[in-house]
Amino acid sequence: MNDFDSNDEHGTPEAALDLALLAEKKEKALTRLAFLRKELLKAEASAGSGLHIELLVEANQKLVLAALAAQVQPAGNTAQAELYHELREANEHLVISALHAQTLQTQAEQALSLQRGAMTSVAHEMRNPLTPISLIAERMVHAPAEKLPEMHSMIEGQVQHLSRLVEDLIDVSRAKTGKWRLTYAHIDIVQIIREAVEACAPLINQKNLHMEVRLPDTPIMVNGDRIRILQIFTNVLTNSAKYTPCGGEIELRAKTVPEGLRIVVSDNGIGISAQALPVIFDAYVQDPKAVGFNGSGLGIGLTVVRQLVEAHGGSVTAHSEGEGKGCRFTVLFPNVSLS
Repeated sequence: MNDFDSNDEHGTPEAALDLALLAEKKEKALTRLAFLRKELLKAEASAGSGLHIELLVEANQKLVLAALAAQVQPAGNTAQAELYHELREANEHLVISALHAQTLQTQAEQALSLQRGAMTSVAHEMRNPLTPISLIAERMVHAPAEKLPEMHSMIEGQVQHLSRLVEDLIDVSRAKTGKWRLTYAHIDIVQIIREAVEACAPLINQKNLHMEVRLPDTPIMVNGDRIRILQIFTNVLTNSAKYTPCGGEIELRAKTVPEGLRIVVSDNGIGISAQALPVIFDAYVQDPKAVGFNGSGLGIGLTVVRQLVEAHGGSVTAHSEGEGKGCRFTVLFPNVSLS
């Protein structure tokens, strides 16, 4: 066997030394990669904080250099080819991990910004009723007796508004933890929907909205919590009424389908933007267009709707062709039986 044949597998002594050094670098890089992957998992578990993106990028750069060093070695060496393939594969995994880490960090920053905005909205919404309460309370001291019942009614209305805000915030907390207090019973959902329509009548009349209601003629029994089901449809109808201009139209249709009872609430209001539609049921999310049209609210009513519907085993979806084209909410209650 000639000298060339004896060096086919390992090449020159210098190449063999380079290969050994490269293999050592590879092992160190892979060890570093394993450590960074472990750190990334910890970061994911802590909602994206401390993601060590700089370390991931640094390790990625080292792997790239090692891969390039392997690539310039003499061709035809099987060991070097396998080493280069391993380094390239490790680099691809690390790039994916770095991108995933960047996504998690961005999502965490957006969530934090959303929470800060939500707290500002909460403070603003709770301060609004306090001002008239304070003013009326001062006037009651010197007001004639015949004015007291009217003032008492005005204060009571503001207190009820505050109570609803607090209840909504509590409901969001329950929604996140899934700790709803539901009292199930066999109830007529058609009658509950009628009650929701009546509860929203003052707002609908105030804005001179035309509302068409189409419900089954016979009772439809479901197993659910009366108060919470009433809350579902009151929230959906209130949402449509708030974001439909005066003189607009709202339609509520309900009919039985093989999956259960389908209730559709549609309007010709301001609609939902393409950016807000995928997250419209998330807590504290408000379409900027909606805030400009009607700045009140905390952006949690639809969150409560989705969680309550799902707690009853149903589903709810939103659809809109875009800004100014109205929206449609579809609620499905399963396992409906005619009484």
